Amino acid sequence: SSGAPPPAPKPPPPPNVISGTAISKQIRAELAEQCASMRSSVVPGLAVILVGERPDSMAYVRMKKKACAEVGIDSLGFDYPETVTQEELIKKIEELNADPAVHGILVQLPLPSHIVENTVTSAVHPDKDVDGLHPANCAKLVTAQTHGGSAKMDWKDMKSIPFHIACTPQGCIELLDRSGVPIEGARAVVIGRSNLVGMPVSLLLNHRNATVTIVHSRTRDVPAVVREADIVVGGGGRARG
Repeated sequence: SSGAPPPAPKPPPPPNVISGTAISKQIRAELAEQCASMRSSVVPGLAVILVGERPDSMAYVRMKKKACAEVGIDSLGFDYPETVTQEELIKKIEELNADPAVHGILVQLPLPSHIVENTVTSAVHPDKDVDGLHPANCAKLVTAQTHGGSAKMDWKDMKSIPFHIACTPQGCIELLDRSGVPIEGARAVVIGRSNLVGMPVSLLLNHRNATVTIVHSRTRDVPAVVREADIVVGGGGRARG
């Protein structure tokens, strides 16, 4: 024996951080084709309700309107002052529910503290609840025919799912699929447990047969949990806590 030290182990491969820019362009091009093919019979209409002048909320609404214009969706904006009452918002939502030119309704969150968000988002008809926040849509995601005796859903084809699911979680799954990341059998860690991202994306990953762990502010030794993951979805809302 020469006494030479054994070779150092190879470092693990770098994590695959997915950039959504190219995939977003591809999806918008596909949506523009679909909207163009429908235009002779129907023009999709999206109503967006904005309350107050929070810079982040205003920026999100501008991005949504820009995306609608790019793909050929009619964007209908309804802006209210911070002092708007809950009753006024619900009355507008009821009008939009009844309007056949409106196919989707988004209420930009958060709302001012004098308004009960769940009451307002629950006023949106489930068929027009494109944010997937109505209790009926949330319940369907949880109880979505995963056992025998029910017609199973094809969770690899999100267009076939007959109810609305929160947009960001759908986007996470779309990014994984279009990037060729295998989900079935993978260990997935979801950081955050909000009803907008963490909980719905964990359910979607579960429906795709991943083994899912949810990490939150009370989780012990978060780095150790994350190191075990094949897929990490960050929806915690802040970098440190």
